[in-house]
Amino acid sequence: MRVNFFLGFLFILLSFGLLAFYWFFPFGVHEFEIHGPKHSNFSLNGTEGMQFYDNMRYPSSRISYRIDECTLQKKQDMEMAFEILSNKTILGFYPVNSEEEISVTCNSKNKIESGMFIAGEGGPVNITKTDNFNVILNGKILLIRSSECATPNIGLHELLHALGFNHSSNPNNIMYSISNCEQTLGEDVFILINKLYSYPSEPDLSFENVSAVMNGRYLDVNFSVRNNGLKKSEEAKIIIYADGSDVKEVELSSLEVGYGRAITIQNIWVKKMSVNELEFFIETSFKELEKENNKIILKIKKN
Repeated sequence: MRVNFFLGFLFILLSFGLLAFYWFFPFGVHEFEIHGPKHSNFSLNGTEGMQFYDNMRYPSSRISYRIDECTLQKKQDMEMAFEILSNKTILGFYPVNSEEEISVTCNSKNKIESGMFIAGEGGPVNITKTDNFNVILNGKILLIRSSECATPNIGLHELLHALGFNHSSNPNNIMYSISNCEQTLGEDVFILINKLYSYPSEPDLSFENVSAVMNGRYLDVNFSVRNNGLKKSEEAKIIIYADGSDVKEVELSSLEVGYGRAITIQNIWVKKMSVNELEFFIETSFKELEKENNKIILKIKKN
């Protein structure tokens, strides 16, 4: 009787042990791979060398500026240049006393370069590269000479440099390297500005470098999330699904434009013994440039 009881007890222990082993210990290793292409609604190619880099723009269509140490004439020239671009495009410029996006300064000294008199200089000085844009955070303009033209060609030339525009090979274009009063701006400049700034100033979180491995019932994941938008993101949440079931949630703090965060998580326990599909999803409560890239799907790699 005692022998039967003992054998029954051993059988129960063995059954529970095997069950526990089945539930908690690995049975084989399975790797996953990204399924399908990345989603994107952006089609900003075709600037045809008009800018220093493709798709250069400031975070917002409203751009702040400050004019410092300039004569009244130069100040008026620069303000007229801002007004002309405001009237021709969707851009808006407004003056501030500090922390400006475009800094305008003046210098009465002549500047000679390669034997030629330089009327002014301008360009971006702080650029953040994202998947969608080269985001200009700050630009500077040095206005050396006042314009003698009815239109402030020198101010417009340097302002467009600060907006990311390169020199033109057309001598009749204001963006030609040598200035004269007969030069004008082509409509292609206004069209490109309106196209670039038609996208609202919003963040855009997306996944990068996603990988996953299943060791039995335990999931190891590596991924990074980056803000490829035009504005600092708010806090968000990353949810990982295994065949439709929520297996892990991760809090994501705010990210500046162009910044990202790499995350590694090991030994995520999954109820299902066999998982065919993983989904990584960024849950946000704020607007983004696009939502399609908030999700990425991985499927089990077939040998």
